[in-house]
Amino acid sequence: MKTLMASIALTCSALAAGTCLAQTAATRPAPSDASAYPVAPAPGLYQAFGEQQGLRTLMDDFVKRLKADTRIGDQFRDTNADALAQSLTLQLCQLSGGPCTYKGPDMKTAHRNMDITKAHFNALVEVLQDAMNARGIPFTRQNQMLALLAPMYRDTITRP
Repeated sequence: MKTLMASIALTCSALAAGTCLAQTAATRPAPSDASAYPVAPAPGLYQAFGEQQGLRTLMDDFVKRLKADTRIGDQFRDTNADALAQSLTLQLCQLSGGPCTYKGPDMKTAHRNMDITKAHFNALVEVLQDAMNARGIPFTRQNQMLALLAPMYRDTITRP
């Protein structure tokens, strides 16, 4: 049920993001490696996540949860947790309207040589939701962040 809710939330978020993108085409941010599908963040989103320190705390918890998750932990077994948390922090900071600049690879390049399925992606979203819930981030704000991340789906999945 949780996976279904996550999938529905991502689908709705992607649709909302697409609508928002179409309505704000003239004022949308320039594409960057943080997201190949730039969508303006909801006002106050960066602050709602506790700014850069709050995002870093969230990403530290998220990465620990990823490594421990039985469905996808193997994907992160050899990953440097600190480096991944830092990279994700910068990416989410930039996407949410913060002052950070993500300088990592675009999602297609970053995931090119990985064996990532839809099930892996959905598990990752569930783990992220668990980490956000543990930090007490309101559901509306969670969905706003997921709307910024949802368009990356097609560049992250490497096998059906």
